[in-house]
Amino acid sequence: MINISVAYGDRPALKNLSFDVPHGEQIAIVGPNGAGKSTLFKALVGLLPLQEGKILIHGKPLGHHLDCVAYVPQREEVDWRFPVTVRDVVLMGRYGRLGWLQKPDKSDNEAVQRALEQMGISDLACRAIGDLSGGQQQRVFLARSIAQQPHIMLLDEPFTGVDAITQQATLELLDQLRKADVTVLVSTHDLDLAARRFDRVLLINHSLIAYGSAEQVFSHENLHQAFSGQILHIGGAVVVDQCCPPDDIHLREV
Repeated sequence: MINISVAYGDRPALKNLSFDVPHGEQIAIVGPNGAGKSTLFKALVGLLPLQEGKILIHGKPLGHHLDCVAYVPQREEVDWRFPVTVRDVVLMGRYGRLGWLQKPDKSDNEAVQRALEQMGISDLACRAIGDLSGGQQQRVFLARSIAQQPHIMLLDEPFTGVDAITQQATLELLDQLRKADVTVLVSTHDLDLAARRFDRVLLINHSLIAYGSAEQVFSHENLHQAFSGQILHIGGAVVVDQCCPPDDIHLREV
């Protein structure tokens, strides 16, 4: 990713952001609400156009790879009223591999079944997606991304608002993806998790603040620059207060 800038109309969201991710590494994306984390993911899958800069995957621009990048959005961005079953949603992960009007074949169905089993939701396959709990819905979308068999996986706040079972299933999935040499980018507000579980941390607030190991990135100066007064030190740990005052509501991500 080289000097990318993204805006919503005349409102800048990302400015001159550059970083490189080695293949197979797991990167935590951290920053305050409205910093551009979700915007970054949407740009990486081509859902938002770039004002400037370029994104290269395996050295080639976006669109040159067959279903290379899987994206799991935040739950609130999904219309859960859509009348589809769990299996239908997971099968969507195979659509990029199907030709025009081509029906799923044995290999597609097997990939879907493996993904359902991996996320522990085989028994939910015929349930309507809207009838599930938040944690179950999250696991369905994780299964969809697994069925896609991507080289790169983007997870936007996968630990927010889900139950302990789903959190543990997500952590186990990260371990499995590491063994499979899949590159992973995860946005999170949990700085302790970012420091413990990831190879590198990308700290942003519309532009790049720091990128590297947790020890390099989580300096007092960098955190103060990113979170500007939202930092609390509790029990020796750094905790970030994400509750913005009403005057700052426009900084929240779209």
